[in-house]
Amino acid sequence: MTFTARIALVGERSPSVQSHVRIPRLLEAVRERDGLLVEAYWVSTEEVGDGLTGFDGVWLLPGSPYRSEDGAVAAIRSARKGDIPVLGTCGGFQHMVLEFARDVCGLERAEHAENETGADDAVITPLACSLAGHEAEVNVTAGSLAEQIMGTRRSIERFNCAFGPNPAYVDVLRRNGLRFTGHDDEGQVRIAELPGHPFYFATLFQPELAGDGTRPHPVIAAFTAACASHAPV
Repeated sequence: MTFTARIALVGERSPSVQSHVRIPRLLEAVRERDGLLVEAYWVSTEEVGDGLTGFDGVWLLPGSPYRSEDGAVAAIRSARKGDIPVLGTCGGFQHMVLEFARDVCGLERAEHAENETGADDAVITPLACSLAGHEAEVNVTAGSLAEQIMGTRRSIERFNCAFGPNPAYVDVLRRNGLRFTGHDDEGQVRIAELPGHPFYFATLFQPELAGDGTRPHPVIAAFTAACASHAPV
């Protein structure tokens, strides 16, 4: 018997968020092209509770601020600790960094500046130059999962965000195991991954916005394949 991989799309679904409109079509395109059996389920951050169970993958979607920061963080934590493939794009990236800072680095007071304005311990802060609605370069680290997935050392990607990792916390995040494998030309973080995890990948850019929305970005294809591999056989 072949099982269908269940993917939780975590966030507040909205027809006004372009990525939310595109993602179901892109997952269908992956199914048709690669023959992967996957089904997506939308899960509001308010519905997460203490974590997610019964899923083979978790995608933290763009569209922050979420209704429940605690729910978003709990979804990420359950996927990270449960070795469930997890992808975060844009706001999802930001909350994956936030969860790692709190639970792995011991920075229990770490905050997201979009949710806690003026917080002294903001691990996620406004970008020096907003990337909302822009395309920008991403330089990929040699030998990284990012290079393996994207098949390139340099790419132009679409962004729609105004927040990113606080440079003051990058070293402590790195010392605790988070690997930053994509940067802009000034060295600002754009991709994070966690070695040793089946699939833990976060991009500040939005791969779901690449192209015309009919061909899945390599990041989406790799995530979907990881979810299919996690499903029982």
